Amino acid sequence: MRVTTTAQRPDSSIARELIDELDAVFAPNYPPESRHGYSVDKLLREAVAFYVVWVDNVPAGCGGVQGFAEGYAELKRMYVRPAFRGRGLDRHLVDYLSGHAADRGATVIRLRTGVLQVEAIGLYTSMGFRMIPPFGPYREDAVAFCLERRLSVVNDLPVRAAGA
Repeated sequence: MRVTTTAQRPDSSIARELIDELDAVFAPNYPPESRHGYSVDKLLREAVAFYVVWVDNVPAGCGGVQGFAEGYAELKRMYVRPAFRGRGLDRHLVDYLSGHAADRGATVIRLRTGVLQVEAIGLYTSMGFRMIPPFGPYREDAVAFCLERRLSVVNDLPVRAAGA
C-alpha cells in the first residue's frame, strides 16, 4: 500500500466528490443548525489548507486545516472513505494536518465533531485530544462537542508531528 498526501484545491473534482460524500454522512444524522462543515466556497474564501490522501493512486480521504491568529488551528472536513478505513489513514491525516499547522506557528489543534461519529471520537481521544468548551463560532450543542490537543513544542517553537 503506497500512501501519498497532496495539496488539493477544494473546488477540484476529487475534493468536491469527497466533500459531497462527507456531507451525505452528516445530513441525515444531524440537524442543519448543528452542521458547521465549510462549503467548498468557504474553504476557498477562508484559505483552508486542503489535502487528499491517496492509496495506490486512488483518492481515499481528505482533510483541511485552518490557522487562526490566536495560535490555534482547526481541523476541517476530515473524511476517509469506508473502503479505506482501518488502515491508519485517519491517523495519518491528523498527523499531517497537525504538522502543517505546527509549521505555521500553531501550538494547539482543535476540532468539532458530532456525537454519532464514534470512530472519529475514538481516533481523536487515542491521539491525545481532550474535550474543551465550544470555541470560535461554536456554541453548546447536544449533538456535538469540541476537542483539542497541544502540538509538540521544542525551544518554544512548534514542531511537525511524528509521521507528518
